[in-house]
Amino acid sequence: MFKQGDPRRRAFLRTAAIGVAATQFGVFGTARAQSDESKPDEESEITYDNEAIVRQAYHTAEGSVMDVPGFVALFADDGVINLGHAGVEPLGLESYQGDTLGGLVVSVATYFPDIHRELHRVNVLGDMVAVELSIQGTFLGPLETPAGIVQPTGAKVDVPTADFWYLRDGKIEMFNCYVMVSTMLAQMGVMPDFASAVAAPVAERLSS
Repeated sequence: MFKQGDPRRRAFLRTAAIGVAATQFGVFGTARAQSDESKPDEESEITYDNEAIVRQAYHTAEGSVMDVPGFVALFADDGVINLGHAGVEPLGLESYQGDTLGGLVVSVATYFPDIHRELHRVNVLGDMVAVELSIQGTFLGPLETPAGIVQPTGAKVDVPTADFWYLRDGKIEMFNCYVMVSTMLAQMGVMPDFASAVAAPVAERLSS
């Protein structure tokens, strides 16, 4: 193109060299960036969507779903469900752990087969999720009580409830459920026996 010694030839070669260097830098620079992006960050910590885990637990326990194995799988090996102040005397109710976790879900669905939990507010505080909800359903199955079996009335219930979920490493460690039991029983048509409570001696009532 240009003869030897022509200054235009030297300028052309210098420009070409700069262009080749720029092209190589761009290619290798892109490859390096892609390599760095695909390299796992060893210092990063795994984070879990605790709200999504809790919402999945509610979903699996819906009357229309009843995925008991799926519900249990969301809990840690030593996960526990506490109803009310479980383990706290004299107010404590039941605790469920291990194989009994799924049994609780089945038990509730026995008398509320169409059970639905309407979530009103969900608040996430790190590894704790607090939920304000209503337990809704129809009293269509037998309710076992210490005094015997209460037959279903077909009554609708809408029970105020507060749930507190504690999670670790993406698993539920503890689920504390506080249900307005008196409201639920009244809506079911199961009224408290005040007459027996009035007639019974105080010592007898405290020991029962």
